[in-house]
Amino acid sequence: FENAVFYHIYPIGYFGCPRQNDFTSEPTHKILRVIDDIPHIKELGCNAVYFGPVFESSAHGYDTADYTKIDRRLGTNEDFKKVCDALHENGIRVVLDGVFNHVGRDFWAFRDVRENKLGSAKKDWFHVREGNDGYNDGFWYEGWEGHYELVKLNLYNPEVKQYLKDCITGWKKEFGIDGLRLDVAYCLDLNFLKELHGHCKWLAEDFFLLGETLHGDYNKWMNPEMLDSVTNYECYKGLYSSFNTGNMHEISYSLNRQFGSEQWCLYTGKHLLSFVDNHDVTRIATILTDKGCLRPIYGLLFGMPGVPSVYYGSEWGMEGDKRNGDPTLRPAVEKPEENDLTAWIAALAHAHTGSKALCRGSYRNVLVQPKQLIFERYADGERVLVAINADGNPFDAHFDAGCGRAVDLITGADHDFGGGSTLEPYSCHFWKCER
Repeated sequence: FENAVFYHIYPIGYFGCPRQNDFTSEPTHKILRVIDDIPHIKELGCNAVYFGPVFESSAHGYDTADYTKIDRRLGTNEDFKKVCDALHENGIRVVLDGVFNHVGRDFWAFRDVRENKLGSAKKDWFHVREGNDGYNDGFWYEGWEGHYELVKLNLYNPEVKQYLKDCITGWKKEFGIDGLRLDVAYCLDLNFLKELHGHCKWLAEDFFLLGETLHGDYNKWMNPEMLDSVTNYECYKGLYSSFNTGNMHEISYSLNRQFGSEQWCLYTGKHLLSFVDNHDVTRIATILTDKGCLRPIYGLLFGMPGVPSVYYGSEWGMEGDKRNGDPTLRPAVEKPEENDLTAWIAALAHAHTGSKALCRGSYRNVLVQPKQLIFERYADGERVLVAINADGNPFDAHFDAGCGRAVDLITGADHDFGGGSTLEPYSCHFWKCER
């Protein structure tokens, strides 16, 4: 997975599905269109797809009704198997959203609780007590962070844990999935994560486990007993903030704090999921105050330590503001678009996956200025200098490159460090040192 570049699709939005599931309509087969998009995904340089929720749900996908059936608004299990087979035939791995902290009110076991209340045999699948709730069910239950349409599962219950593990086994057998992204992993019981790790690595030693984490020490969830990787929200904020404030010291500090060689650095040698936007946050083309910075911010994304992820639509500059609601961030797309930004991201992705240093190398700051940043990545004898200019003016960088000449992995152009290096406006270079 450390060599992966992810393409992130939120299917219910991407395919323009109705916002509410009526649970009676015939399947639409929309998910099959992913097969038509495979050439775009490959051209973009992505070799893994992370699908947001695909299983039957009440509305947005994170309110699961049935873990064993593809949402009828997307298609059928047979449709999704065809999609996964086609992706695998093209060398693209498949990671699904594993929503295990909570389910929707239409989940079959919770329907039984709604009907039979405290007398339900499934009561202990959830955190149910005497009392009442906002839906006037005649009992109280715990919802995720106060959202009672999302019913929190009781992950201390062996029955629940076994049920979820059986579902994952089914997904592996039926669709051949390569991994899971665990929704709100920071809420999951740590013992459950350990059990999940053991089960998934039993299914396949290279089964990838990614967790959604927002804050704290990521090592709590990302370690040899639990998850392989987590979402790097610390650097997500640092990325756009550094460009918007003209302060590369912010992101360079975060990167060194996380991946530097000093003993106190937190995640050296680990591979967090890196992103400039996703289905939960404002699109990068909207949040950047200077749109010229789109090229260098993607350059930084693909040059920094981590596993890069591109959110559908952002590769051609799609905009969307979180303040206008989640649906704004998850619009329908008739077919992928391609422009200069798309070609730039593709060049970055191919350079990234072709470089040992960029995929899994060390990190060292070389030059930090308010709008410029140069750092070194090193692995197995390969040195790459990543140079970023977030300014609309050229910048003459003078620093000790440790070599005289280099080749730019993005363009293939030769570079001579003698006499200084000019960074063009809004530019990024991946200079691989030659001698």
